[in-house]
Amino acid sequence: MIHDQVQTIAHSLRLFGIHAAFKRRAEEALAKSLHPLEFLRLLLEDEQLNRAERIGKMLITKAKFRSHADLEDWDQTFERGLPKPKFKELLCLSFLAHHENIILLGKTGEGKTHLAIALGRRLCTEGFSSAFLPMNFFFEEIQAEKAAGRYLPYLRKLVKAKVLILDDFGLRAYSHEEATALMDLLEERYQKGSTIVTSQTDPKGWEKLFEDPVIAEAIVDRLVNPSQKITLKGGSYREKIHQKINHSH
Repeated sequence: MIHDQVQTIAHSLRLFGIHAAFKRRAEEALAKSLHPLEFLRLLLEDEQLNRAERIGKMLITKAKFRSHADLEDWDQTFERGLPKPKFKELLCLSFLAHHENIILLGKTGEGKTHLAIALGRRLCTEGFSSAFLPMNFFFEEIQAEKAAGRYLPYLRKLVKAKVLILDDFGLRAYSHEEATALMDLLEERYQKGSTIVTSQTDPKGWEKLFEDPVIAEAIVDRLVNPSQKITLKGGSYREKIHQKINHSH
C-alpha cells in the first residue's frame, strides 16, 4: 500500500515526524478535501515539531538536571516573592536574549533549585543548551578533569552551554584553585550566554567566599552585571506542598 511505502521512505530519510503522522494526516486530507499544499504544510509542521521535541529531550538529558521540575508546576497559590508579572516575564526567557544572569536567593526549601531547574528545562525545550552544576560537584569534576588532563575540553564544553545553572553557590568558602577555575569559566562565557545562580547568601556577601580579593571582585562582577535578582520567601516550599497534598486527601 502507498501508506506503507511513504512511511518506509520517511523512516529511511529519518523523517520521524512525518512517519508518525502520515496516516492520520492522509485521512484528514481526504475527509476535509485539503489542497495538496495544505496537506504538505501540515506534514512538514509535524516533522518540525517532532524534531524540536527530540532536540529538547536530548538537551534535557545532557543538562543532567537532578530532578524533574517544570514551570507549570510552580505553585502560585501563596506568596513566594515572585509576583505573577515577574513570573510571566521569566516564562518569556527574555533574560537570555539580553545575556542577563538570574540570581535566585532564599532559605533552604524555598524553591530556588526547583525554579532554576524548571527554567533550565524550559530553555532546553526551546532548543537552548543548558548545564546544571551543583557547586561542590562542579569543583570535584574540575579536579577529576585536571587529573585526567581534560580540563580545557571540559571547560570548553561548559562555555558552549547557552545557560549555566550554578546550584547552591556560597554554602562554603572556596579555595584559590576553585576560584581560578570558576573565574576561567565565567570569563570565557561573559556576554555569550546566561548563568542562573541559586544561593542562600546575598551577592553583597559573595566576595568574602574567596581568598584573593581581585579574583573575588571579578567573579562577583561577572555574575551580578547584568542580572535580575529574585528573592524567594514564604518558608519551605516542600513543606507547603506536602501540607497541601495531605489536606487534599
